[in-house]
Amino acid sequence: MNERNDWNHKVIEEFRANGGSVEQFKGIPILLLHHTGAKTGRAYVNPLAYLPDGERLVVFASMGGAPKNPDWYYNLIAHPNVNIELGDSKVFAAKATVAEGAEHDRLYAAQSARVPVFAEYQKKTTRVIPVVVLERS
Repeated sequence: MNERNDWNHKVIEEFRANGGSVEQFKGIPILLLHHTGAKTGRAYVNPLAYLPDGERLVVFASMGGAPKNPDWYYNLIAHPNVNIELGDSKVFAAKATVAEGAEHDRLYAAQSARVPVFAEYQKKTTRVIPVVVLERS
């Protein structure tokens, strides 16, 4: 297992053991995104910070401000039907869509105001960090 997968595994274990609470992300809502690999067809789970937006949950393909998008983002483009796991152990189906234009800007600004490190992530990269909206299906 590589270092990133090992880190994800530890976060997922802590998330499930503590009803969605992860010490490293204290005060930041986290969800577990269950998705299908674009190339492999394999099942994956990624812990992600999210922003509630009404009934929708919004995630950000920041990858810490890296120069490229995370693999999970491309998986959602290829396979937008996902499952979301919240801290109450409920898992529900959702459909992922990429926010664009004014909606993208509004949601990214809201997340940056709530969790300022997201503004830093955008400053670290020349790419526009994708915003993905998850709606129950």
